[in-house]
Amino acid sequence: MMKHFFIFCLILVSFSSFSQTIEGIWETYDYETGELESDVKLYIKEGRLYGKIIKYHNADETKKNKKCALCNDYRKNQTVLGMIFLNGLKPSGKEWTGEEVLLDPDNGKEYDGKVWLVNDDKLALRGYLGWLYQTHYWTRKK
Repeated sequence: MMKHFFIFCLILVSFSSFSQTIEGIWETYDYETGELESDVKLYIKEGRLYGKIIKYHNADETKKNKKCALCNDYRKNQTVLGMIFLNGLKPSGKEWTGEEVLLDPDNGKEYDGKVWLVNDDKLALRGYLGWLYQTHYWTRKK
């Protein structure tokens, strides 16, 4: 009996070790064209989720060097590439959520948001403006 229990525990641990974490490098896509846009690094620090753009795809020098001129906090005039734009989401079940946690560097505004894994290789990011929302889907970089 104990032998069967031990084998069951080993199988359970091996299956759980294959499940993916939200941390890693994710590819983002233009919402309108579907074209590959950037690589974003998501990481957890002190129990909260953060994200920053680490690479642009198909971008000219102007976009690569763009600064957040309209930001109102410590990110003002920071280069968007490398800047934390997903800031301190808290775990809530299978999602990560927060108020004023998603920065749009084009207008300097912060939106409420949530992030969750659709599956191991697909992530959903949703930003809210009141009752309105927009969802973007990212894929895990291989």
